[in-house]
Amino acid sequence: MEFAAEPWDYLAASEAIDIEHPLVQQIASDLRTGDDVAYARAAFEHVRDRVPHSMDAGDDRVTWRASDVLEQRTGLCYAKSNAYVALLRAGGIQAGLCYQLVDGFVHGLSAALIDDRWVLLDPRGNNDEVHVEFSASEDRLAYPSVPVLPTVHAVPHPAVLKTLQSMSTLTVEALPTTL
Repeated sequence: MEFAAEPWDYLAASEAIDIEHPLVQQIASDLRTGDDVAYARAAFEHVRDRVPHSMDAGDDRVTWRASDVLEQRTGLCYAKSNAYVALLRAGGIQAGLCYQLVDGFVHGLSAALIDDRWVLLDPRGNNDEVHVEFSASEDRLAYPSVPVLPTVHAVPHPAVLKTLQSMSTLTVEALPTTL
């Protein structure tokens, strides 16, 4: 893995990863029981299971800021990854964002430093074709046969963020195809 920022940046807030927002803080506090592994699992399952993937749910709302994803309970893979990373950082776990190119579109996922090891985790949400469980020791991806682009970003890639911020409603044709 390559890192696009300094180590402390993977604990920092940003416009999209608003770890200081009261809702992010409240959910992190509610989920923060046990050690880092237990917390990372609880945060993963919260985002995976309680925030439906917009396309799976047929929801045309577009969220991009972590607090909005958690409040509105909807998001594309990129937005759900922003929410997971925000929860991890709010709980003191270094985390970043990664991407794959899946069927001609950019797919977003997360990387987290859990138990002194960076693992790739995909909180996208399960459906008939995708089933992802949490692991603290190995990568768990919705699309395991597709290579992950090598860079772990501390903030959303500008192409992804610009796309999300510019859409008023979900339009598949507007999703990024390259970084």
